[in-house]
Amino acid sequence: MPVVTTDDAFAPIRSTHPTPVVFGAGAAIGVLGGMIGLGGAEFRLPLLIGLFGFAALSAVILNKAMSLVVVLVALPSRLAAVSAAEVGSHWPVAVNLLGGSLLGAWVGASWAVRMRSTTLYKVLAALMVLMAAALLVTHADTLGTPEMSRWARVLCGVATGFGIGIVAAIMGVAGGELLIPTIVLLFAVDIKTAGSLSLLVSLPTMLVAFARYSRDGSFAVLRANLRFTLVMAAGSTVGALGGGLLLGVFPDVVLIPALAAILLVSAVKLARHD
Repeated sequence: MPVVTTDDAFAPIRSTHPTPVVFGAGAAIGVLGGMIGLGGAEFRLPLLIGLFGFAALSAVILNKAMSLVVVLVALPSRLAAVSAAEVGSHWPVAVNLLGGSLLGAWVGASWAVRMRSTTLYKVLAALMVLMAAALLVTHADTLGTPEMSRWARVLCGVATGFGIGIVAAIMGVAGGELLIPTIVLLFAVDIKTAGSLSLLVSLPTMLVAFARYSRDGSFAVLRANLRFTLVMAAGSTVGALGGGLLLGVFPDVVLIPALAAILLVSAVKLARHD
């Protein structure tokens, strides 16, 4: 099987993997994400590096493009599941988080394009550990909304949004893994509505990161692999729909630790990547 390799993290290399392999890999990732109500981008990133051989920055940009497609597809169905009136009633939450996430996305993308490839691998590994922790926290019922004043909550929302924007830009993810627990825990919004709000925050945040990446030569990898990106994004979307049908089939007490373990193993592999 051909593997994309290069010594130049910024080279616009083209994947030559067969379409069924690309679609199938995307579908498998989509199923993993769909089973927990997410898009699976955190699982897709190590696959782009390990299986398909993309350099770290190229994998991040491709992952970001696929995440954007998945969010655009998921947004209408998510808004159908939660009424627009319900989502609209929480617009201050979205604005609060966007106040930090938009700037964070620009900063994160700027850091990513300036990092040495070896450094970026280690940063991605650390962020994979963060995602594993967020996954466990999201599905825990032991945490409550912290008591704080209105303005303290606003400032905390901006600061948290800024951090999430950085993480989402560097990893090429939509950020729902971090946005949903933040919205639930910080703003006391129910998890179903939080999922819809997270998409509304993710979309403009991803567009800002894209705008920053487009100013750098590394963005050429997306043009060189547009078909690859669309095929894997289609697989991810189909897989996510299938994974959604499996919600509740596997008990969280088994599924969540297993998925967190996958993220931790991926983190170890990324940390050792040269």
